[in-house]
Amino acid sequence: MREETLEFTGSRDLRLVATARGDETAPNVLLLHGGGQTRQSWGGTAERLAESGRYAVTLDMRGHGESDWCPDGRYRVADFRDDLALVLANLPRPAMVVGASLGGITSLLYAESCDMSRVQGVVLVDIAARVESEGARRIGTWMVSTSDGFDSLEEVAAAIQAYTPQRKRAWTQESLLRVVREHPDGRYRWHWDPKFMSEGGPREVADHERLHRAAATLAVPTLLVRGRESDVISVDGVREFQEVVPHAEFVDVSGAGHMVAGDRNDAFTSAVLGFLDRHDPVYG
Repeated sequence: MREETLEFTGSRDLRLVATARGDETAPNVLLLHGGGQTRQSWGGTAERLAESGRYAVTLDMRGHGESDWCPDGRYRVADFRDDLALVLANLPRPAMVVGASLGGITSLLYAESCDMSRVQGVVLVDIAARVESEGARRIGTWMVSTSDGFDSLEEVAAAIQAYTPQRKRAWTQESLLRVVREHPDGRYRWHWDPKFMSEGGPREVADHERLHRAAATLAVPTLLVRGRESDVISVDGVREFQEVVPHAEFVDVSGAGHMVAGDRNDAFTSAVLGFLDRHDPVYG
């Protein structure tokens, strides 16, 4: 399978790094991770997308993974949206956009104000126009409480296991080093800029009225995927979203929480593939 590293120049001249798998002349799929994650979180899904005959591009969003950290801490969703616009403009073809959490909200704000001719469809992963405040608070508290890092990879594995007890996974050194990096002081810290959770961070996640307005502009094929055990998107939140976006399809993945792709990757990817099969563009 063809795989290559891509680089884009985002807004404010930030370097954005991505991995592309598959043939660029095939239907394009752009995958955007959640806050605090990296493009590595899409590895299994991206491989299956490429194997299915698609061009799968996984992007490290600004301040995450190998992409540049923003010197002045500009991490509002509007900044991620502007980066998304620049990446989409530079992909070989219009793309299906798959966005988890922050990536999904970025997709919504893009739909509100940007060129949707570059978007074939949208998959929102455990994110909708209404976010449950307690679930969002839990995520934010955990991210801030662990932002100063860990003394060892064993501590990293223990922290992840405590946060995602539903996952039954044996962490290896290689897999752990995809989510943390060793700093000069010997501590292991996540692959994201701590400024991401500062005052310049993505406060739009709590602006439900704006997100509802953005959702109402979605005219492209849309799929909402929820983790059935999620405390971030509720059944009522799904119902509200379907009222605003009546053409949206919906999948509820059992055994998964907010990080659906990590909790039940096979079930999640199968749901996305089914959606893409129904809505892939036909090229002459």
